[in-house]
This record gives sequence, structure tokens and C-alpha cells, in this order.
Amino acid sequence: MPAPHPLLGPVLGFLGLWRGRGQGGYPTLDGDFTYAQEVSFSHDGRPFLRYEARAWLLDGNGAPLRPAARESGWWRLQADGRVEALITQPTGITEILTGQAGEGVVDLETHTVALTPTAKQVTATRRRYTLAGRNPHTEPDADTFTFVHDLAAVGQPLQHHLTATLRREAGQSTPPASSWNSSVQ
Repeated sequence: MPAPHPLLGPVLGFLGLWRGRGQGGYPTLDGDFTYAQEVSFSHDGRPFLRYEARAWLLDGNGAPLRPAARESGWWRLQADGRVEALITQPTGITEILTGQAGEGVVDLETHTVALTPTAKQVTATRRRYTLAGRNPHTEPDADTFTFVHDLAAVGQPLQHHLTATLRREAGQSTPPASSWNSSVQ
């Protein structure tokens, strides 16, 4: 693995594989839901952070019901801490977001949304990634990060959609099993 590009400094704490659980809901859905999520961040030595996320809906016992969201993309870091993010989803949605990175927090807001002809109408998103469980000046890695996602879609205004807490994991990316789900909080 090459050394990280110096521009990645504000987001180095996110590198790695993260797993956890979250809650979601939206006015156009039948009700609120619980999900398991896996997120990975990596780099190849250039000033880009590779982002990949996938989620599974969970039943009342914490067992996976079925795959849910999946997305991948890139965070492009700029010298002044600005972030330009490109995120694509297999449902026909591509988001270009802009924002800031610093002190263990990345805030991103919609710059542009592109949709395939059959994709659900999405007009705006806002995402916040926050590292927790560390002092950014004395500890290199966080124990957890929280993810908050706001959404404006299908005629609804921008509002809360998802919240998750993920913990740093070691090992390869695998779908969750019931025992994995019961161990995440």
C-alpha cells in the first residue's frame, strides 16, 4: 500500500473497514426500519479516498432480511480542506457533493444529482460523517464513526433519512451473519 497523499490528512482517520447498525425512515416509506451497514475507505496514494458502502435490512431479531442500499465513489480532497465527492448507486442515482473535511468531521451537500430515466426522483442530499472515540491530536484512529444522511426525494423536502453508528473492523468485507448482527450495537 502506498503512503497516503498529504491532501488526505483530514480524512485519514476514516481509512479502513467499518460495520454497524442504523435506523432509517422517510415519509414515503411504510415505516421506520433498522439496517446493518458496512463502509470501507481506501486510497492508492493519490489525493482520492475510495468510498464503498452497502446495507442490509434487518428483522426484529437483527437477522438480515435482504440487501438494501449500495453505493460507491470517490472523495476528492483539496488543499483548503474542501471535499468533492462522487457517489453512484445501482438504482440509477449519481450524486456530486461538495463540503469540508476537518477535525474528524466531513460535511457534504448536494452540488448536482444525475438520474437515469427510471430512477427515483432525488433532488438533494446532505451527509455528515463524524469520527468519535478519539482525540484527533493524540490518537490516530477513532473507535467509531456516525453517519447521518438527509434526503429530498419524490416531492419531499430535505429531511432526515438515515443515522448509523459504525465500528472499525479488521478483515475482509463479508455479508453480515446473525452472529455479526447481534454483536454490533
